[in-house]
Amino acid sequence: MKIIVLNGSPKGIESATMQYILYIQKKFPQHELKILNVAQQINKLEKNEEKFKEIIKEVKNSDSIIWGFPLYVMLVPSQYKRFIELITERNNEDAFKDKYTAVLATSIHFYDHTAINYMNAICDDLEMKYVGSFSADMFDLMVPNKRNQLILFAENLFYSIENKLPTTRKYLSLIKQPFDYIPGKLEKEEEKLDTQGKKVLIITDSVDKNFNLGRMIERFQNCFSNKIEIINIYDINIKGGCLGCIQCGYDNICVYKDKDEFTEFWSVKLESADVLVFAGNIVDRYFSSRWKMVFDRSFFNGHIPTLRKKQFGFLISGPLGQIANLRQIIESIPELKESNLVDIITDEYADSEMIDSLIYTLAKKLITYSQSGYKKPQTFLSVGGNKIFRDAVYGRMRFIFQADHRYYKEHGFYDFPHDDKYAKKMNEKFIPLTQNEKARKVFYSVLKTEMIKPLKRVVDNPDK
Repeated sequence: MKIIVLNGSPKGIESATMQYILYIQKKFPQHELKILNVAQQINKLEKNEEKFKEIIKEVKNSDSIIWGFPLYVMLVPSQYKRFIELITERNNEDAFKDKYTAVLATSIHFYDHTAINYMNAICDDLEMKYVGSFSADMFDLMVPNKRNQLILFAENLFYSIENKLPTTRKYLSLIKQPFDYIPGKLEKEEEKLDTQGKKVLIITDSVDKNFNLGRMIERFQNCFSNKIEIINIYDINIKGGCLGCIQCGYDNICVYKDKDEFTEFWSVKLESADVLVFAGNIVDRYFSSRWKMVFDRSFFNGHIPTLRKKQFGFLISGPLGQIANLRQIIESIPELKESNLVDIITDEYADSEMIDSLIYTLAKKLITYSQSGYKKPQTFLSVGGNKIFRDAVYGRMRFIFQADHRYYKEHGFYDFPHDDKYAKKMNEKFIPLTQNEKARKVFYSVLKTEMIKPLKRVVDNPDK
């Protein structure tokens, strides 16, 4: 069989992901796995439609497609995202229809599920026969048991193709409502808001007032008596997407630093704002590839929360309510940055008055929360994610992300359980005690009341 591997790594063949593909090829020489470096060549594919058509021809003539990519900021790299957009923009969906397909991703398992969910949905939208995914740690190939699992993954794919097995569809097609949002004038009871000295910044990929997003942005601006700055990310000189070179890991200096305006945009504009509003159109199952490029390029900060203590709002045009995966990504972004997500407003309500009211309420809350310093407690989205990076940076990736290590060490990120002296004393006292059956019965009979005693002391003395 002929298997086309659409390589999503900007590094081309010199990527960890492609080593997994090459290993599969060695183990299954009876099949041809042809690697096409679509992410690395994205600029050429955008400018030269004939080159793009050559890729599509290879897809048409194949028995199966493997989408192989490294994980970049909860999704595929922006270059890969742009390739996926081109498929639809150039009306080449038919080349993918009914093709058996699978996903192979490499990462350290930080939000790998959101990237795989995205690709699964893209395959479903293209009406492909999605067999499954294999999410590998970068170095799983070095572990015998992991290699065996990779072989089984490949065998399952090949077996499914050869036997024409039916596949399930996980994601239904998106239903887009035709609706023109027409913002109204502020009602008398809605007074124009003062920013109270807080710097409010809107970042967007479109300000065109012929479309809903541009009108939503205009409505948000009109909620304030102060001038609100807008930055269109297409107006920023960005030479390209993240290259995955990791040179920034040493000192947080991007290899592009003196070649474009991105570092200045992020470090000067975003980091100096108190309130950030990200506005974007949904393109397929995510934002635009331009927005993805912005998120990817912000990786020069490593895993340091450079936007901490900010208030976030999102203005979105598109069917967010049908894309739970994207909503989870959006909710995760501010939380991981130690900021506060106030709300997400979309045009899905198909009711201009309702959207007007929601946008005004968002504007008011953003200023109120910024003044009070309110921040919702962390959830698993950041607690779990931060622990993955904490352990990785403390251990095997410290020499790569030295800037992260310095920051983590200085700010107490290395809060490992074995450093908890109170927990140590508790364990030393109660573990031996509960080995005795009689003592264990007494212990559990009073546990419920004893557990809340420290909390009750605070409740009983709320002003202390």
